[in-house]
Amino acid sequence: MRFTPSAEQRELAASVHALLSDADTPAAIRAWSAGEHGPGLEILARLGKIGVGELADYPVELAVVFEELGRHAVPGPLIESYAVAPALGITAELATVAVPPHVPYALDADVATPFVVSGDAVCEAEVGARLTSVDPARRLFEVRAGAWTGNASDVLDLGILCQAAQLVGLGRGLLEQASAYVTQRRQFGRAVGEFQAVQHHLADVLVALEFARPLVHAAAVTGSARDVSAARVAAADAAYLAARAALQVHGAVGFTQEHDLSLWLLKVRALRSAWGTQTWHRRRVLDAIT
Repeated sequence: MRFTPSAEQRELAASVHALLSDADTPAAIRAWSAGEHGPGLEILARLGKIGVGELADYPVELAVVFEELGRHAVPGPLIESYAVAPALGITAELATVAVPPHVPYALDADVATPFVVSGDAVCEAEVGARLTSVDPARRLFEVRAGAWTGNASDVLDLGILCQAAQLVGLGRGLLEQASAYVTQRRQFGRAVGEFQAVQHHLADVLVALEFARPLVHAAAVTGSARDVSAARVAAADAAYLAARAALQVHGAVGFTQEHDLSLWLLKVRALRSAWGTQTWHRRRVLDAIT
């Protein structure tokens, strides 16, 4: 059983990375947070042109793509539009899906067509009040089931898998920013990155991410609930460790709104409790092995 990306999958990741590297994602995130969706929608349109929206039946490829989406902190209802909605047979160009109780709110329901998975049914959603998220770019809305549209497949695990890959990518993005910063910042006449304590902190992050990535790819191959939750736990812990280390090496400036690092930090903080809590996922793994 193969748990590492093939050459073709690595090429797919490189294509997505190249596309997003040319886009000003920090500016798009800030605009999205303010309700100005144009720059973000332009990025999503470019992703659509290379076929990202056609991968719902290919979980390994989805994991590869979502790692890159997380690495660049792309805003919008990505999991819902590229994975969950297509798996449900929803053909909306941009969709958002609530899957209560673990996904009780619809993301970006002001710009995406909202749906609710209620039991075994998929329903069009009626949008209620907007809620506050720790990450301003995650615009959450209360929704309630409206007209029935069809039967629901088991899409929760597919969403969790994509979120785990996204968290690994966010951790990579944070590690890259931290590694670049410690070569520039100087103390006592030396680059901060020359100090062993800093090197050890960043090495711990790298180890955690390299441990989580194969778990994500294994879960994409097996599709089992146990493997998906195990991957999510490892990915969320690794991303959180990356966030802490990146903030520590940047100092207080890293959490200011003006610094791009804050955009990644807030997204990790929000996603760590989305699509099920860490406690719920750990319990799920424990129940599966006992």
